[in-house]
Amino acid sequence: MSMTELSETAVLAVPVERVWQVVSATNRYAEWVDGVFEVTDHHGEAEVGRTYAERNRTIGPLSTRSTWTVREIEPLTTRIDTGEGFAPLHEMTNVFRFRPVAVDGVDNAGTEMTYAVRYRVGLGPLGAVIDKVTQPGLRKAFQQSMRNLEDLIVAEGAD
Repeated sequence: MSMTELSETAVLAVPVERVWQVVSATNRYAEWVDGVFEVTDHHGEAEVGRTYAERNRTIGPLSTRSTWTVREIEPLTTRIDTGEGFAPLHEMTNVFRFRPVAVDGVDNAGTEMTYAVRYRVGLGPLGAVIDKVTQPGLRKAFQQSMRNLEDLIVAEGAD
C-alpha cells in the first residue's frame, strides 16, 4: 500500500521560541498532544537519535504503546520523529514545522505550525478502509493538539 500523508496548519498566537521549547520537551507530550495519555519514557529535550515512549489512544477505547525516535532537528524550524507501535500503521513519521508570523500587527509574535504525519497502512483492502475512516479524526486531533499547545504556552506566561 502507498504512503499516506496528512497535514494540518494553524497559527498560534505565541512566539516560535516558546513553541519550540515546549515541543522539544519530550516529557511534556501528554500535556498537549491529543491522544497521548502519558509519556512513559523520555530523555528530556529532544536529541537526534534518542527515543521516548508513550501510551496513546488509537481507535475508540483502544490504546497502544508507542516508541518514537528523534530523526531530525532544525532548531526553531523543523522536527522529524519516526514511531512504532501503531499497527496497522507502518513507517510512521511525524513532522512538525514552524515559522514565525505576525500576530495583531506585531512581527514574530506568533507561530505558523504545521503538524504532519506520513505512514503506510497494512491489512490490504481492510487497511484502506480503516485509513479512510480514521483520517478525519487524525486531522481533528492535529488541530486540537495545536490549540492545546497554544493554550498551554499562554497559561504558562511569556517566559
